[in-house]
Amino acid sequence: MAVTAKKILVVDDDAKIRTLLRRCLESDGYLVTEAHNAQSVRAAFAAEAFDLVTLDLNLGAEDGLDIARELQRDHDVPIFMVTGKDDVIDRVVGLELGADDYLTKPFHVREVLARVKSVLRRSGKREAEAPGPLKADPWLALDGLKINLDRMLLLGRDGQEGDLTTADFKLLAAFLTHAKKPLSRDRLMDLIDGQNWAPLDRTIDNQVARLRKKVERDPARPQLIKTVRGVGYVLTESPEESFGESAD
Repeated sequence: MAVTAKKILVVDDDAKIRTLLRRCLESDGYLVTEAHNAQSVRAAFAAEAFDLVTLDLNLGAEDGLDIARELQRDHDVPIFMVTGKDDVIDRVVGLELGADDYLTKPFHVREVLARVKSVLRRSGKREAEAPGPLKADPWLALDGLKINLDRMLLLGRDGQEGDLTTADFKLLAAFLTHAKKPLSRDRLMDLIDGQNWAPLDRTIDNQVARLRKKVERDPARPQLIKTVRGVGYVLTESPEESFGESAD
């Protein structure tokens, strides 16, 4: 059976960077479309769907974060951010918006390919079965939540599907598979195939804060994911396994 090539939209206002990324990705078999601003991004999505977007956060007169917000709102597509070396704040905000990974300039094409493959592999687990009754496969019950690791799905306490991003779900999965075990920030970053980060980087703290907003009954007073002073974080409850759950 023939494998359909993945489609990637490269968004950058620097034509040289777009050309570099295009050649790099096309050499690995991807179908690449270029865009240089918000208008061309909208035009590209009006014409076809994409499996991944590489997005430069510094687009001259336009804010790449605004485009990231629009993509998160209107399209279910993984976002691979490309940032300047010193754009720490934008990087953190981008991850909080739900971006799946980031890379700083200057970059090596081999690292681009490795990270793109990783994001596509993770996002592939979220693809596409139409909403409907869930099949008889294992679900985890946790404080009123229902979680399916295989399908990368979370049902909230109201029965509605949660809006977790790939990055959110990878962090939740790390906690679930190490329940009641304190995990350092270093260990968490390793478990989620973390981004390049420095020892003083607060990326993992921001990701935990974002996840708490989606799984805690009261995010201001977290009871599920607690801070362990001097260590990191811990999931305080062990999930219970059940089978044949439905979305009803």
